[in-house]
Amino acid sequence: MAKRLLRLNVNGRPREDAVADHTLLIDYLREDLGLTGAKRGCDGGECGACTVLVDGEPRLACITLAVRCEGAEVETIEALAANGRMSRLQQAFHEKLGTQCGFCTPGMIMAAEALLRRNPDPSEAQIRDALSGNLCRCTGYVKIIEAVQSAAPAGAVGGAE
Repeated sequence: MAKRLLRLNVNGRPREDAVADHTLLIDYLREDLGLTGAKRGCDGGECGACTVLVDGEPRLACITLAVRCEGAEVETIEALAANGRMSRLQQAFHEKLGTQCGFCTPGMIMAAEALLRRNPDPSEAQIRDALSGNLCRCTGYVKIIEAVQSAAPAGAVGGAE
């Protein structure tokens, strides 16, 4: 099995690892790095549970080859909490009951994080569009939408933490 040296940053830390050409990003993150926040759901890019950010854009880790992230900045849900404190978006999901079983939550939060970085005051339609690739079997999305709205700087009380 051919391997190549992969150089990238994961959650702000530089990495150099030998990976097989066919290694999926989800496997590299979960198995090689022990970052288990991104979930393996469908293995086909259908559910969004594996969503991570690659250079700030949402990417489905279950259909992305790790070697395609050469030189990139990869962020997982683990990157959002600082010093053991949830990010404003994570806190909003908690406070607004935007999660039930929690399986889809990391992917939802990462997709929403990308949206809020691009557009700090999104409309409900823009939130729905940004989350359209993320499926939740437990909720009707109402609480998820409310969580994203309340985490947006315009909707958040007290601003950024």
